[in-house]
Amino acid sequence: MREKIEKNENLDILSDKLELLKSHFPQCFTREGQLDFKKLEAELSQEIDIVKEGFSLNWLGKSYAKVIANLETETVISPDETHNSLDGNKDSQNVYIKGDNLDVLKHLVNAYTEKVKMIYIDPPYNTGSDNFAYQDNFNFTPNQLANLADVDIEEAVRILEFTDRNSSSHSAWLTFMYPRLFIARELLSDDGLIFISIDDNEVSQLKLLCDEVFGEENFVAQIAWEKRFTRNNDAKLFSTVIDYVVIYRKSDALFKLREPRNEKNNSIYKNPDNDPRGSWTSVSFVSQRTKSERPNLSYDIKNPISGETITHPVNAWKYSEKVFKELESDNRLYWGANGENKYPRLKRFLSELDEDGVVPINLWNYKETGTIDDGTKVVDRLIGKDVFEYPKPVSLILRMIKLAVKQNDIIMDFFSGSATTAHAVLQANSEDNGNRKFLCVQLPEVTKEKSVARNLGYKDITQIGIERIKKASTEIKEETKAEIDYGFKVFETKAISDEVSENDLSKMLTFNGILVSDNTILNQFGKETVLTTWMLEDGYPLTVNYEEIDLGIGYIAYRAENTLYLLDGEFTIEENLKSLIEKVEKEAKEFIINKIVLFGYSFSTEIIASLQDNMKHLRNGRSSADIHVEVRY
Repeated sequence: MREKIEKNENLDILSDKLELLKSHFPQCFTREGQLDFKKLEAELSQEIDIVKEGFSLNWLGKSYAKVIANLETETVISPDETHNSLDGNKDSQNVYIKGDNLDVLKHLVNAYTEKVKMIYIDPPYNTGSDNFAYQDNFNFTPNQLANLADVDIEEAVRILEFTDRNSSSHSAWLTFMYPRLFIARELLSDDGLIFISIDDNEVSQLKLLCDEVFGEENFVAQIAWEKRFTRNNDAKLFSTVIDYVVIYRKSDALFKLREPRNEKNNSIYKNPDNDPRGSWTSVSFVSQRTKSERPNLSYDIKNPISGETITHPVNAWKYSEKVFKELESDNRLYWGANGENKYPRLKRFLSELDEDGVVPINLWNYKETGTIDDGTKVVDRLIGKDVFEYPKPVSLILRMIKLAVKQNDIIMDFFSGSATTAHAVLQANSEDNGNRKFLCVQLPEVTKEKSVARNLGYKDITQIGIERIKKASTEIKEETKAEIDYGFKVFETKAISDEVSENDLSKMLTFNGILVSDNTILNQFGKETVLTTWMLEDGYPLTVNYEEIDLGIGYIAYRAENTLYLLDGEFTIEENLKSLIEKVEKEAKEFIINKIVLFGYSFSTEIIASLQDNMKHLRNGRSSADIHVEVRY
């Protein structure tokens, strides 16, 4: 983990981008390594149109936000061993993480990139009353920031001023949101969707920000959600009864969206003429195009009941005369029960509709999706009245899940709040025996002194969320009897302590950029934390099962799929290395590994060299075992 600090100290965003271009367009660089823009433009113009002018969103702190997005996290991620070992949780695929969501997102990148089908977030609205204030833990000097962000000293000073004073300006909010959305996009699957709740205050800025992060072409919809159905008569100007849900897709791999049909959708379908094809509704046969626009679709037609010959005075028909006659002969035109319709209407049969469901609309009525009051009632019932303000209703998130997610997908919420998203996932699974997984993240924000939540024993918001998930699980299980995954595993991000006594200074080493004694990390956090952090880094999800491997005389190694982790320093060449070699060569089918990771402070240079040398020459069956030994600090 020490390497992450070194990367942060030497971060150069521009150089990284140039290296990416160089890997794809080496012919566009000079012998001195400089980018030739003319050559690059010519190269690209062979296949795509190059836009010379464009519109973009700029704000004070944008360059800083890009720096923050690219810095490595300097935390570890620690499992709650007591909670996670309980019968209902130990095999669960659901995850709840306590910590700053930016740190958590950075931890998750390797293991969850393109694995999340849906993200829902309800970030701070920056209204002035939601306690949003920008703050971070970075202590850059103006010179450092100017160098990292490639800005002048004056701008670097202005950026640091608004970060230091915990600003709640539009610029501060955008600086806060950018790196989180930037990393969230990486986690989305190619056909994934992100839903973001927001109100009038930042919706315009959010839309432009998402255009930049996700691409303007991947905008899906801006939904108006009726969050309440009564007006506030104390409002001075307008009473606000809607919030927004801004939706973006990851890519055009998602090209179609349908909502499940419900009773309301089907209620408009009747069968007044006893058509053998079943229930139907009717739509206009008149085109929105005029006769002059579509002269080939303008012709006389005859009402078969009244005998009257008619033509539309202004507009054309939707279909040609040939198609009209085919529809007429197939009894697909409706003139009214007694021929009273002025123009024919086209039958749409329920049995012939898209099996995937109905096209969603961008107005979500409170009767279908619930209100803030509905969300409050659920939280009041489960964990206590007035414990959490303005929670979203389960039915709102449930509608998103049914629109975007299949039965085995992962749903993420990194502003989890009272855990409505986790509740909605459990509810969705109980309705169709699905295996959707939730991945929720919440900052352990301390509850206010003398608040109802504090008086009930909730010291921070994560305790509220965890308790809500437990209560919701119990309630759903009792009501539905569905056999689904009701458990969840809990993890927490933790900063490495740099507090050591003067007596330890002679034994100091570096771990994640902080001077520590050789066993500080293991002693402070334990093996489980080091393993969890490293396994995530190696691409294993938080729910992966790993096994303990006995390498003789009580030495335990830890294996996650094809990676073996060695943490303890009591490893010997005579016993443990010999045992490891035997396992690789003699248990070829059962014991297949391609990487060994060592906790460097626990091993001497002699042991490390011996391991690396021996692993190069091992054979697993008839072929080389090809095992890479990696030393981490």
